[in-house]
Amino acid sequence: MKFATLKKILTAGVIGMTFVAATAHADDLLDQVKARGTLRIGCEGTFPPFDSKDTKTGELVGYDVDIAKAIAAKLGVKPEFVTTEWSGIIAGLQAGKFDVIVNQVGATDARKQVLDFSPAYTYSGAELIQRKNDDRQFKSLEDLKGHKLGVGLGTNYMDMAKAVGGIDIKTYPGAPEYLRDLASNRLDAALNDRLMVAYLLKNAQLPLRPGAMVGSAPPSAIPFKKGNPKFAKAIDDAMTQLEADGTFAKISDKWFGIDVSKPAAK
Repeated sequence: MKFATLKKILTAGVIGMTFVAATAHADDLLDQVKARGTLRIGCEGTFPPFDSKDTKTGELVGYDVDIAKAIAAKLGVKPEFVTTEWSGIIAGLQAGKFDVIVNQVGATDARKQVLDFSPAYTYSGAELIQRKNDDRQFKSLEDLKGHKLGVGLGTNYMDMAKAVGGIDIKTYPGAPEYLRDLASNRLDAALNDRLMVAYLLKNAQLPLRPGAMVGSAPPSAIPFKKGNPKFAKAIDDAMTQLEADGTFAKISDKWFGIDVSKPAAK
């Protein structure tokens, strides 16, 4: 083999190896996000108080929207929201329609098998609601046997109450209806998600108070495709900073009046 030919082959090989290395480097989601200048965020857009359109401006607003914007800022890029139905949101992430989902995705063991997750940023669970002037302390669903409990029709909370048995369950199309009945002494308690309880009580202007936590739920975190170690570290670092500087607590207080970025005190 002639030297010139061998030199060409070796040169081509080096170039090829350099290209492969560069491609592998660029394959990490962090490089893609930085190059694009935006973090593409999947969300429903119809899920207040987490993400929904402002009736006056048409802009997305909510707890998750503020969280996503703060994370994008820490990454040095702009947030780009992509709305989609919940039923297809995980598939959309896997198909590359967006980089992350910020939409109260529970970090379950099953999901962790196919996706990577950020640190948790929201902790919730089922919580009772009672009247402010009601001194009874219902500490579990079992304590509500023989009492009237208001729940949303077709919700997990309806199923939870039915599983206990002995509770006089009253179903409603939504929270406003059962909160009014509770405030009017037609119910002994109501049941909803801890975050929704905080939000509802903050905005309902009714003489109600949060009751006992009666169920748990996996914490919510931000999922993204596996195989992106640089991105995973960047997200972890960003969220650590946002927790340390009080941003998470401030956003949480804005929407719920309590800090839901940490587990509830027992």
